[in-house]
Amino acid sequence: MNDTRFIELSARDRARGLLDAGTFRELLGPFDYVMSPWLEPQGIIPQADDGMVVAKGTLSGKPAVVIAIEGTFQGGSMGEVSGAKMAAALELAVEDNRNGIPTQAVLCLETGGVRLQEANLGLAAIADIHAAIVDLRRHVPVIGIIAGTVGCFGGMSIAAALCSYLIVTREARLGLNGPQVIEQEAGIGEYDSRDRPFIWSLTGGEARFRNGFVDALVDDSLSAVKTATIACIEKGRPGSLRCEQIDGYLSKLNAFDTRQQADAKLTAELFGKGDRS
Repeated sequence: MNDTRFIELSARDRARGLLDAGTFRELLGPFDYVMSPWLEPQGIIPQADDGMVVAKGTLSGKPAVVIAIEGTFQGGSMGEVSGAKMAAALELAVEDNRNGIPTQAVLCLETGGVRLQEANLGLAAIADIHAAIVDLRRHVPVIGIIAGTVGCFGGMSIAAALCSYLIVTREARLGLNGPQVIEQEAGIGEYDSRDRPFIWSLTGGEARFRNGFVDALVDDSLSAVKTATIACIEKGRPGSLRCEQIDGYLSKLNAFDTRQQADAKLTAELFGKGDRS
């Protein structure tokens, strides 16, 4: 399984593959039937685990929780139940650390952001996730993984930015707003959501690594992703976080002439590679 493409694995298989062999134990799995009560009344078939997998086990011999979003269910969108599962798992990891159990946290972020059918409930859950990440990273590094095919957008891109370390594959995408949203609001002249090379040149995994927004660019295999995850855990908490470098990023953005069409060359010149902590 180590040579399996990570992008092709389900959320459950990603969690199982990242944890040490034989230690995977799922919490609130599909047979517990904890699912969204809001989808069926809107004519949408719910999923028994609400598209969120929470697994306890060990990673390189250390206690760990892996929280993986199933991108094939409603685009990995975050609703009341799925968001509560992730937030609660992170909060329990915080409690573990306060009790002397150094539980690590790994987030597999395959999500378009909030689930529109659940609107404010999903947004409230994402806010809880943000708060829990900030709390947990005081104790242990929180590692985010973005592999594709959905990418990581919306409020969950902020969750990714709050992580201690981010790992991506070349197929990954990371951005605050998705291509179709930008096109809808600003027009096709600003952002053509069908221009895949253009999109990946700005928000793809390779571009995000080149511009210093992620910490590791790895091959799309389970073994490569797991090796990078363990390496991040072994580094411990970083000395500085990207999300704390507000003044530096603002000065770069203020220097950009918005009358220009952003492209890969301009963003590389703007952000460079020196900001990676």
